[in-house]
This record gives sequence, C-alpha cells and structure tokens, in this order.
Amino acid sequence: MSSNGLELLDRTVGCGEVSEADAEAGREVVLTGWVHRRRDLGQLIFIEVRDRTGSVQVVFDPSENAEAHKDAEQLRAEYVVGIRGVVRPREQPNPEHPTGMVEVRGHQVALHNRATHVPIQVDDETEASEEIRLKYRYVDLRRPKVQQPLFLRHRLGRAARGVLDGQGFVEVETPMLTRSTPEGARDYLVPSRVHPGKFYALPQSPQLFKQLLMVSGFEKYFQFVRCFRDEDLRADRQPEFTQIDIEMSFATPEKIYGLLEEMVATMFAEIGVKIERPFRRMPYDEAMRRFGIDRPDLRFGMEIQDPGDSVEGTGFRVFDGAIDAGGMVRGIVAPGAASSSSRKVLDGWQEQAKRAGAGGLVWIKLEEGKISSPALKALGEERCKAIAEALGATTGDVALLVADSREICERVLGTLRLSIASELDLIPADRWELCWVEDFPLLEWDEDAGRFVAKHHPFTAPRWDELDKLAEDPGSVRAQAYDLVLNGTEIAGGSIRIHRKDVQDRVFRALGIDEEEAEDKFGFLLGALAAGAPPHGGIAVGFDRTCALLSGCESIRDVIAFPKTTSASCLMTESPSAVDEAQLKELHLKVLDPGPSDKDKEGDR
Repeated sequence: MSSNGLELLDRTVGCGEVSEADAEAGREVVLTGWVHRRRDLGQLIFIEVRDRTGSVQVVFDPSENAEAHKDAEQLRAEYVVGIRGVVRPREQPNPEHPTGMVEVRGHQVALHNRATHVPIQVDDETEASEEIRLKYRYVDLRRPKVQQPLFLRHRLGRAARGVLDGQGFVEVETPMLTRSTPEGARDYLVPSRVHPGKFYALPQSPQLFKQLLMVSGFEKYFQFVRCFRDEDLRADRQPEFTQIDIEMSFATPEKIYGLLEEMVATMFAEIGVKIERPFRRMPYDEAMRRFGIDRPDLRFGMEIQDPGDSVEGTGFRVFDGAIDAGGMVRGIVAPGAASSSSRKVLDGWQEQAKRAGAGGLVWIKLEEGKISSPALKALGEERCKAIAEALGATTGDVALLVADSREICERVLGTLRLSIASELDLIPADRWELCWVEDFPLLEWDEDAGRFVAKHHPFTAPRWDELDKLAEDPGSVRAQAYDLVLNGTEIAGGSIRIHRKDVQDRVFRALGIDEEEAEDKFGFLLGALAAGAPPHGGIAVGFDRTCALLSGCESIRDVIAFPKTTSASCLMTESPSAVDEAQLKELHLKVLDPGPSDKDKEGDR
C-alpha cells in the first residue's frame, strides 16, 4: 500500500462535493470513505468512493501511477480508504449523477480497514428485510436513503432551537431518574441499589419539573428531552422518544400558538415549504362531529353528515330503534365509489364498521338509473335516494350510514372515512394541513375505574369560567388544552397549567384523589404552588413524529438512528436481556418465572 493504513490522509473535500471547478483547476484532493463499487477493466480500475456527502468516481491508471494501481487491485466493496488524486473532467460524463461530470485520477491509496463481513448490500435498492436491517443497523445506516432523514432531523432540530433561542427560552435539563407517576402510561422502573426495595422511574415527560422551573422564575424553558413509556407500540410510537418540551410563565393559549406557529413554519422552510399562518382552529366538539376524531385530516372531504328528517319515521327498525333510544343516524359519502365498490368491498367496509363498534353499516349505492342497498326493501327507492342526497351523494357515489349512540357513530364513521379515503386514493400526498384542536373536555369517565380520569393530565387547568361546575358536573368542564394536528397526526399537545393549590385540590377531588393520596404523590408540587407559582402553560412537540412526516417517512423508526422493533426490542444489541444473579442480588431483586415467551408462543402457533 502507498500508506500503511494507520496514518490518516487529511481529507480536503467530501466525495459528493468534488466539483467541475476542481476539474478546471486540476486540483489535488484527498478523499476518505468507503469503497462503494469497484470495476476492473484490466488496464484501468474504477473505484466509486462514498462518504456522507455522496460519492465520486476514482480512476487508477498504471501509466500514471503503477504503485497506486497495484494497491487499488486489492480494494473491495466497503473497504475503508483514503485516496489522494487530481480532479479531471470525466471522459464519459454521467449527467444523472451529482458528480458525474468529474472524476479523480488516483495517485495514492491508504487502506484503513478491510470489510470481511457485510451482511447488507449498501445500496438504496437493497432487498434486505427490516429485521436484518435493524440487526445490522450500523451497516444499514451507511445507505444514503437511510441517512437522509437523519440529516433532515438535524436541520429541523437546529431550526427549532434557533426560534426558541431567539424568543428568549433557556434550555434546561431535567432528571432522568424520578418517581413513578400515576394517571399516565406504564413507567419504566429502575431499581435502586442504595435504597433496597425502592425504584426510580424513567420520565414519561418532564411535566412536573418544567412546572417547577416556572415556580423557580426561569419564565421560558425548553428541552429536547428523551421520554419513556412502557406501552404497546405502533408505527408512530417507540418506548423511548424525543419531544421538544416548552414551558412559559404568564402564558396564554394565544402566546403558545404564536410561538409554535413560528417554530413549525421555520421547520417547514427546511423542506422548502411555506406554511400559511395563523393555523386553522377547531373546537374538540366540532372535530368529533365533522370528522369523528380529535386529530382530523383536513386534506380531503368526506365529512360526517346529518341526514336530518330524511331518516325519521321511516319504519326501518335500524334507524327508528337508534333514534328512539336517544341515539342518532349519521353518514359519510364515498365519492365516485359506486363503480368500484363490489359486494366484496362493501362487505369489507361492513366488517371495518363492526370492528370499530357498530352493529352494522347501511350503504346506499347511486348508479345511473339504479339504486341499490340492503335497506332498499324496507325504505323504498325514493326514501333511499332522499337519504343519500341528504348526505350530499350524487350519481356514482356510495352513501354509508351508522345508527347508534353519538360516540359510536362518530368513532365508526371517523375510522371508515380515513380507511376508505386511503383505498380510493383521495388523500393528496403533497398537501399540508395544520390545525389547532382546542376546548377539550377536562375529564372523561372511565368505566373500568368507575371514576373520572384526566383527558390530558391532572395538572391541566379548566376553563376559569367553568371552574364552579367541577363539583356538580365535572364531565361538562372544558380544559384549557390544545393539540396541534398535521395531516391527521397529532404532532404537539399542551395546556395552560393549574398554578394555584386550591384549584389543584379541586381537580384532584374531581378525579377521586383524596387529600392524603394527593400529598403522598404530589406533595412537592402542591408545596411549590403554595410558594407562589405564576400562571404558566406549555406544550410538547413530538419531534420524532414531526421529523417522520416532514421527511415523508412511513414510520418514526426511519428518523431514529437505532430504533426498537414493535415489540420494544433492539435486534442489534439483543436487548432487553437477562442479567446475572449477582446483579439481581445486589439490587435485592428476584425474577419470577415469566411463563412461555412470546417467541415460544409463536412457535406453538
């Protein structure tokens, strides 16, 4: 080798940054990175060298440098190299490649490491399964397609920090080891060696600490913070995740909205999209009534409609029974679906409705000169047509109706709306719709617990003008809470907090938390409120989720360097894992027999 591989050549330019100006000047450059591809044409050896900036072709010609050509004969894919050479115009240009107009004539090679085991092809078109990719993530991350979302994540974080810093916010770190908190998701517990039998919890959020910082006079706080929740996973959840946590003293919802809109617009600018401000606002009740969900996707129509008088007194048992029981009939229209909705498709929609909680689904198909429906015999053609038209259906459409309680109608139709719109390709991929959802209920009834629970968390302030209803009609009280929704996904949520101890006591009572329990679990917070807490409020932005949406990724795993699987496992490090008896003894722990593992169960099936 021209170099022993231990002496580093000092890189002068990134592989993807070699330019035509370098070629015109005949500039000498030093490249470092990985061998991406190698082609040996006998006399000439072509090496494509790759680093995080891109790749460039290097040519080794024995007539120019016999020793470098001999060294290049030993190079293979994914070898780690340093190469010195001179930039020239490419003899056979490739305008489709970012550096396809130039090449480097190699004069020196430093082989820093051989790659003897590369389990994944480092190519954007690799066919490796996700399981293999996650197991060998350190190789998967070399792929440009995998790196790009992480580079964007960096830029989005930098943009958000810039806005917060410019607004006078101070970044403060809060503890990772804290106490277990009720009224939320499951905690990850950490046993204490020096306090036998006691446990820390990893934070689900820094909620209480950021409120205490407001009591402490910091006024404006933020943090890019890791949070942990031991809950079932899906595409937009991980057991550990990052949120941009923000809190502000003397805050109003308007101030929070203004700050977030500036921050989000600045982040969107990183992908070249201009976002119009102010964002739309929608009360919770309206979102549920029109879209059946508190995070509405506003990129398409298909809103839930009230067919009005057209469904009253029909003699159709399904409709009459729901209305007589105090329920309702509501529907949506699948536009242009009459020709494509076969009986198999309609049966599939029926099953989706039932899985979402409906007893059934009534459909009315309007075709040219023909009306079909399972309710046709009971309702007749004229009534079927009138009901469909009351929902806004025209020829070529399919009207879908659910008759049940308001809650079930909204949930079922909200679910069908999203699913059917996706099936019919009605959701524009290049459209961005942001919306504030506000005026959430403060509390909701939990049938299993037999009591009210907090809709958001127990430190959310009620609307001050509804405070007196807490004792007699707690379910009617609205919260000073707000969510920011992007294309049907909640990307941020927050609230004005309770800053007075007497109000916090009243909310605890409405939640069934007595004075003794409140003091035991939240005594430090109640003491802080009594020490003179300013009015304050804040919000937390799901940073992983936002990055995934803005980068066009289907899962937040694609914007996390080392993500977990949907079973909360790391295939690369094989965690979680068992620990030896000595460690358990030191922590005063004993592991009970967990029974058959998930893997064993899969084998049984």
